[in-house]
Amino acid sequence: MSQDLPDKVQIPSAWYGPNEDPKSWTIDLSLTEIAELEAAYDRNTKEQISAHLLSKENFSLPTLGPKLEKIRSELIHGKGFVVIRRIPVENYTEQKAGTIFYGIGLHLGSARSQNSMGHLLGHVRDLGLSSTNPNVRIYQTKERQTFHTDSSDAVGLLCLKTAKAGGISLLVSASTIFNEIQSRRPDLLKLLFEPIATDRRGEIPEGMLPFLLIPVFSYYQSNLTVFYQRQYIESAQRFPEAPRLTPQHIEALDLFDSLANDPKLNLSMKLEPGDIQFVYNHALLHDRTAFEDWADPSMKRHLLRLWISLPGDRELPEVFSTRFGSTEVGNRGGIICKGTVPSFSWTSELK
Repeated sequence: MSQDLPDKVQIPSAWYGPNEDPKSWTIDLSLTEIAELEAAYDRNTKEQISAHLLSKENFSLPTLGPKLEKIRSELIHGKGFVVIRRIPVENYTEQKAGTIFYGIGLHLGSARSQNSMGHLLGHVRDLGLSSTNPNVRIYQTKERQTFHTDSSDAVGLLCLKTAKAGGISLLVSASTIFNEIQSRRPDLLKLLFEPIATDRRGEIPEGMLPFLLIPVFSYYQSNLTVFYQRQYIESAQRFPEAPRLTPQHIEALDLFDSLANDPKLNLSMKLEPGDIQFVYNHALLHDRTAFEDWADPSMKRHLLRLWISLPGDRELPEVFSTRFGSTEVGNRGGIICKGTVPSFSWTSELK
């Protein structure tokens, strides 16, 4: 193992879930700030500004904007997550809720494509699919997601409707997992710094392999960065040309998962309608429990999602360009395949 690795990562995002006070990571919007969001929406609607032309400047938030800049700093340099409560989405159409959510995201950074169709605003719903299909991504199902990172600097989720049961959000610190493995099994830790195959699930950029080769952990310019999705690591083994998982690799991944799932490490929360959760993918992993949905289609669980590239963020090793398209700070992340054109789907009709 590289001697440049620290014995222990001691930064604000190296937390243990049970020790975290919800008051330290929740922000309640004032009536003035909610009115400011609604005024920005009304102004853009009146001026008929197209979604692709929305910007931080024309979605002006004089009061809330500086608070959102502090949230960006908290994601990069602090705990790595924030929850904003509670936007009155019950009074909004899906388009209004989506536009306000997107406008908030513009004050954090730039939106990135979340799939080969180029969707900048994602819809997280059960589409009746199964992750046993190697071309299905787990957010399209009602299954347990397991702890993972997304292909962007940060991910935002706006809850519109909750499930009948389940669908609980979970977070865990990558630095805490690193520290625990370092103290228990440093022999396994070194394997997590080696490139490992992760399935692209059929969304393959031009000229790229159908799988990625990015380590679970990278240590670059004194920053520990995580990239992980266990199911996609396992399904990448369907490709004969992918490096094989050895028993030692599996042991290391199993230890990683057992730590991520340990309630002594992770943190759980239930997002209610109108709550927005922002998570920093380079420092934290997120998860969602399986859920039972409502029979009435109008009541089914529904979240909106943003993938965001953050200005002022850390540098990433060049290997991330195979997934992020680039490692340029503030202009990286997302999924771009042949024919992908960035687009908006304000309603949940599209995947």
